[in-house]
Amino acid sequence: METMGRHVISELWGCDFEKLNDLDQIERIFADAALKSGAEIREVAFHKFAPQGVSGVVIISESHLTIHSFPEHGYASIDVYTCGDMDPNIAADYIAEALGAQTRENIEIPRGMGPVQVKQAQAKAL
Repeated sequence: METMGRHVISELWGCDFEKLNDLDQIERIFADAALKSGAEIREVAFHKFAPQGVSGVVIISESHLTIHSFPEHGYASIDVYTCGDMDPNIAADYIAEALGAQTRENIEIPRGMGPVQVKQAQAKAL
């Protein structure tokens, strides 16, 4: 099946509070993850929230890597979307390990396979 890209959505639980709350460390982890997967980094933008949490994106020629961290819950949601022959799991695995995730749930979605068919809901008379 031909696709334009692959999108990995990861739910990371049991992560280290300090790592999830450290903007500089998360930025390094995400840049390293992009490079380890063979991506070409274009831009990096991260934001630290008060009292805690970090959100950010690494834009790569092949698409992007993103994070939203919730240190108080030991939780991070990450997306790794790559186009072409790149494997997004390389970056997603690296990130999960670097953040010390104890539990990880992944969904991989093929992207660009054609129009998505959405069924319309039928209205019900009350």
